[in-house]
Amino acid sequence: MEEKKKKFSLMSAILSVICVVFVAEAAAPVAAIGNSQFFWWIFLLIAFLLPYGLISSELGTTYIGDGGIYDWVTQAFGHRWGSRVSWYYWINYPLWLASLAVVCPDLLTTITGIEFPTVAAILIELVFIWLIVWISFYPVSDSVWILNGAAVIKMLLAILIGGLGLYTALTKGVANEFTLSSMLPSFNLNSLSFISVIIFNLLGFEVICTFADDMENPKKQIPQSIIAGGLVIAAIYIFSAFGIGVAIPTDQISTGSGLMDSFKLLTGSTGGWFIIAMAFLFLLTLFGNMISWSLGVNNTACYAAENGDMPKIFAKRGGKDEMPIGAAIMNGVVASIVVVIAPILPNQDLFWAFFSLNLVMFLMSYVPVFPAFYKLRQIDPDTPRPFRVGGSDTFLKVLVALPMIMIVISLIFTALPLQFDPETLSQQLPITIGAVVFTLFGEAIIWTKKIKKEGVIYHGEENRKDNTETRRV
Repeated sequence: MEEKKKKFSLMSAILSVICVVFVAEAAAPVAAIGNSQFFWWIFLLIAFLLPYGLISSELGTTYIGDGGIYDWVTQAFGHRWGSRVSWYYWINYPLWLASLAVVCPDLLTTITGIEFPTVAAILIELVFIWLIVWISFYPVSDSVWILNGAAVIKMLLAILIGGLGLYTALTKGVANEFTLSSMLPSFNLNSLSFISVIIFNLLGFEVICTFADDMENPKKQIPQSIIAGGLVIAAIYIFSAFGIGVAIPTDQISTGSGLMDSFKLLTGSTGGWFIIAMAFLFLLTLFGNMISWSLGVNNTACYAAENGDMPKIFAKRGGKDEMPIGAAIMNGVVASIVVVIAPILPNQDLFWAFFSLNLVMFLMSYVPVFPAFYKLRQIDPDTPRPFRVGGSDTFLKVLVALPMIMIVISLIFTALPLQFDPETLSQQLPITIGAVVFTLFGEAIIWTKKIKKEGVIYHGEENRKDNTETRRV
């Protein structure tokens, strides 16, 4: 008798959305915007999260399969654009993995009190990377306790930092003045360069669509988990950002250690059981982030490779569950190379250097998703849509244009040096150069594989099965 496969409940799906979308380490870069972050949160919740949530709910419930955003864009615009999206979407992950790996030695120093030399720190980073790779060899339903646990820990950290901030504000005052004028939008280049982090913090809902096979009722659970998870995420982000803003003057916030710095300042302690516990919980959330994203990213890259749009190594599957181990191993290889060469890089804020490059590549992968939604409505109207966005044609065009414009603007402020003083250039140019290099890699894949422009309407899982049968023959 076949063993019954474990299934996600609705609560597990909601917690998984929170685990995927809420990124605790991104709270500090957002707080670096200053008090105007509250305006940007509200504005982007309306102008970005709402249309993005509606669009991803329709696409995710209509085209259920391993392809995710790659499937959507390929069906709308052909294999060249599908190849670009799958490359951008995949390469962001090992860069993000590297950015979190470089945070681990500092967290372990806080926990143990031991200062690690460079070689030991690199070894710790490599252990973190390959432990994530190993866990990603197994189905997400086997790691559901990690996802649920990480989601709970993230919410706990956010509530604690926000609660401590509120207590400190009422009893001791605040590090930054909270006035109506200070909360109005700030248009200085430094602040605007961090707005991409807010958008990054609101992306990832489509990853829950790759869990469809592990859900009890994906057509209902996907939109329900996106809506419920989105509301909770917005609340905890704003609350945690308030706590950091109370603790640290805006111009002194560290993008890499801001969360832990806030706990230390709000409690008036640099050690002790509470700080050690917070560092340990924060470390656990880093594992949760990477594990929750690994299935979506790896499946998308593997699926694209099976369709000829990514290098063959990404198509390698293994184990009884046919997991995408080729993509997982490549994650480890790229992330390992990045952390090994990191000590020779001139930029001292390695977390932000790698994280911002990950941001650029990640945001680039989403640019074609929104027009793909509109085009699929035109060229594939007969496919049943369990969740369908209502409204006139004009409303749909606005729904597509708003998030796309937000992404393009944030890419400009994050990827391009808009000031030319030596300090800005030293921080921005590596990001610009890295983005250009990785983009050219993607174009090289298209050229070497001679990917055709023409696309064919196909439906994810059926197409992959056809490819599998062809390989067997």
